[in-house]
Amino acid sequence: MTRIGRRFADLKTWGEGALVAYVTGGDPDLARSLDVARAVADSGADILELGVPFSDPVADGPTIQAASQRALAAGATAGGVIDLVAKLRTSSDVPVCFLTYGNVVHKYGYEWFARDSASAGVDGVLICDVPPPDGAAWIAAATSAGLDTVFMVAPTSTDDTLAEVGRLSTGFVYCVSRAGITGARHELPPGLPEFVARVRAASRVPVCVGFGISTPDQVRGVCAHADGAIVGSAIVGIVASSRNAVAEVGRFCALLKEGTRP
Repeated sequence: MTRIGRRFADLKTWGEGALVAYVTGGDPDLARSLDVARAVADSGADILELGVPFSDPVADGPTIQAASQRALAAGATAGGVIDLVAKLRTSSDVPVCFLTYGNVVHKYGYEWFARDSASAGVDGVLICDVPPPDGAAWIAAATSAGLDTVFMVAPTSTDDTLAEVGRLSTGFVYCVSRAGITGARHELPPGLPEFVARVRAASRVPVCVGFGISTPDQVRGVCAHADGAIVGSAIVGIVASSRNAVAEVGRFCALLKEGTRP
């Protein structure tokens, strides 16, 4: 069992939901990104979801697209983000899940990416544009390295897709709360409870919900139905706009974490 699995087991014992906090690795540069990652870990966030930047992040909205561009412009690479995790591991045991795109992993090499990530202290990987039918080579590499494989489902996913994702996902299943791209929203979609119930029925691992979640109240609403809430754009926006981003990210994640508790 990875750190991700152990954290969900602990949270179940404690009666809490999970806060999965996303930041883009290398934004605004690798050194400051490491400080932000440490702030997320120190805030009490349960899982750090660390984006490996890509030039064409089609699942992401403007906020995370801009973060990827800043990171790439500052020289971030897949290897650099892997090294960032190794440095984070000197001071934190927070579970880490990479989020990236198929071209990044393909260029690096599936087996090498899996081995290097695991060696650095990564616990799981979500390749958001590689669905299970196309993921056999990656699943084999990740399993061999001891990494969790996380897959996405959406409200438009068929029952067959939910069953396949539920069978092949380890760590957790990432539920996209609504059709479209990432980005903060004012309200949760009305059909979310029914969607989460469908995913739960097909899954043997915890279910977390992302896309559009940006406040403690929204986190609380999600955790009433799912095992965890994923917050990304709202955190990345702080990194982009604040002169004191490290401290502000830490405070914000601590507030979000409160929404996971009964």
